[in-house]
Amino acid sequence: MKLIIPMAGKGTRLRPHSHTTPKPLLPVAGTTIVERIVETFARTIDRKVEEIVFVLGDFGDDVKKNLTEISARQGATASFYKQDVARGTAHAVFCAAEKLVGEVIIVFADTLFDTAEKVTVDDADSVIWLKEVEDPSRFGVAVQDSDGRITSFVEKPSEPISNMAIIGVYYFKDGKGLHDHIKRLIDNNITGHGNEYQLTDAIDALLKEGKVFKSATVDEWLDCGTIPAWLDTSNVILKKEQQQVDASKFPGTEVIQPVYIGEGAQIEGSVVGPYASIAAGAVVKGSKVANTIVLDRAKVVESELNGATVGFDAEVHGFKGEAHIGDHSVVKS
Repeated sequence: MKLIIPMAGKGTRLRPHSHTTPKPLLPVAGTTIVERIVETFARTIDRKVEEIVFVLGDFGDDVKKNLTEISARQGATASFYKQDVARGTAHAVFCAAEKLVGEVIIVFADTLFDTAEKVTVDDADSVIWLKEVEDPSRFGVAVQDSDGRITSFVEKPSEPISNMAIIGVYYFKDGKGLHDHIKRLIDNNITGHGNEYQLTDAIDALLKEGKVFKSATVDEWLDCGTIPAWLDTSNVILKKEQQQVDASKFPGTEVIQPVYIGEGAQIEGSVVGPYASIAAGAVVKGSKVANTIVLDRAKVVESELNGATVGFDAEVHGFKGEAHIGDHSVVKS
């Protein structure tokens, strides 16, 4: 089975961090968003993912190397395709058109999700992952019959027809059918919302053919698409995973759980937490850091950070408050 992950988007709402790092490669409590997605499938799906197909934008070889290593850790091979121009979700998937054969899962790397249940895809042509929400008018939703079979999709319903939101994760027993419907959309210039080629239009065509669509529900659906959402999601994961930290390794430092502290981080004379993520090789001295993400090799000195994000190799000296500091930047009071 193949796992197709479109991730060519520019992630503009996560700037400055997404200027230099693709959004799915930003970490949440020490593990990148995309690796957490892959790990979730490895743990919850009743199939082995043999190949991970990444649809990328204009990213360098270091990104491909990172993604190849992530795939290898899950026992899968990696392959890469490029989306030069963003023309919608269906177009992004179709950039890997030759991989749309046999069993495929498509997941958009905007969110994290989790479920305690093992997901089975038997006896269905397609499985759509759903989450119950309070305000379905903000989402595309699936309408189901009493047997749990999906009967229709509605984009941002104005009437309370369903509260089961589509989270952007899809299984297809045979990707060829999806391939053909996306090709039909593109060949005939059939666009949807935003004048783009929408995956939901191709999926709806499959449904109207009589294909059996079933659902899988998730317990958690966490957004990572903006800086506040990235911080909030990080905090949820920190609380859930509860990393055990030996505070005695960090002279004169108080550690207030939940926190994540990466390998080789140097912390002294500081208060870290609650809800602080200090990445590998980071340095924190004489500072208070809470509700904050400090990325690899960054330095925080004589500062008080709350609600902040500090990029790779950035430095913060004598600053108090909230700031979002890009990679290799230096901030001094």
